[in-house]
Amino acid sequence: MPDRPGITHAAPYSALVAGLITVLVSASSNLPLFVQMVAALHFTADQAVSSLTSMYLTLALLGAGLSLLYRAPIILGWNTAGLALLIAEGSRFTPGEAVGALMAAALILTLLGLTGLFDWIARHLPPPLASALLAGMLLPFVLRGLSAVPAAPELLLPMVAAYLLGRAFVPRWAVPLALVAGMGATVLTGATLIGSLPPAGTAGLLSFIWPVFDAHAMLVITVPSVLLAVASQHLPGLAILSASGYGQVPPRPLVSLTGLGALLAAPFGSITLNLAAITSAISTGPDAHPDPAKRYVAGLSCAAGYGMLGLNAGALLGLASVFPAPLMQGLAGLALLGPLLVGREGTMVAETRWREAALLTLVVTASGITVLGLSAPIWGLTLGWGLACLSGWRERHAR
Repeated sequence: MPDRPGITHAAPYSALVAGLITVLVSASSNLPLFVQMVAALHFTADQAVSSLTSMYLTLALLGAGLSLLYRAPIILGWNTAGLALLIAEGSRFTPGEAVGALMAAALILTLLGLTGLFDWIARHLPPPLASALLAGMLLPFVLRGLSAVPAAPELLLPMVAAYLLGRAFVPRWAVPLALVAGMGATVLTGATLIGSLPPAGTAGLLSFIWPVFDAHAMLVITVPSVLLAVASQHLPGLAILSASGYGQVPPRPLVSLTGLGALLAAPFGSITLNLAAITSAISTGPDAHPDPAKRYVAGLSCAAGYGMLGLNAGALLGLASVFPAPLMQGLAGLALLGPLLVGREGTMVAETRWREAALLTLVVTASGITVLGLSAPIWGLTLGWGLACLSGWRERHAR
């Protein structure tokens, strides 16, 4: 039997570059949100670095292992909508309570993958409501990003212009171009500052956070985190893999192993981890390499990039702290326009009852209300689903 070709012989330049582009786009999109998240959760500097370190190293190890195992570009990532959820709700809880809720979410996702319940949820979670939940979580951050323009127009207007030009001519580079433009404007105007987080070194480090399992935190953080991971990350990620010719990759191990990785990393501050959705298309399509059998190298280079970021998490956060809050706020809003568009498109369905229910879910979730201790995402999904059920009952009995 002939020897299996080694990685060095099957590592085309285009696939290597595609994986690194995926890392750059993912980091530039999520880091501004991450900075807001650690502030909302009241993490210390060491805990913030630990959170970033644990996330990136777990993504690196899992991504490399799964890509080698299935010879497919398995691109993993953060739960972006989960970041938005923690920013909106995290200040209500202690770091330990947030960690406990995230551990519970990771455990549930692990069990969903192991038991096959993920398949059941995928069949029964109404796509319009799932999309509306995603859009409702992200819309306030996009609006907040735009509202930051008057606070620092000399920084944000060049960034917005770079983003628009990027979307028009090189869409995958729109967010990195906006980041470069914003950083350049900050340096040229002398608006750099020392961040609110004290320095925690340049390397990555791990700092254990004792989990506290609080029922209220689990209701507010765990339940929406699981739904958002399934609806906005795992399902689109699996769809992109299948459309790219990797339908043979079984979903159960991907869901269960990312859940298990997040469970082990959560005590060090990691948020929910899952399949990447939008950014994965960079590494899974023909642009990465014409031969699908060689695109798994993009998964390996993406994992290597994540590993480097994890090992230098302190420097990464130190760099982010140099730039003023309006810049990071504006960049977060621009980075979320793409996911918001995906969520909005998913609500445009033919049936009136689902359109109305999706709109109700979107606006209630975006409102940020808290009633009876329940957060806006829970109310949005509950009220939207309730309206759809009542409308369906009315239509059946009107015939």
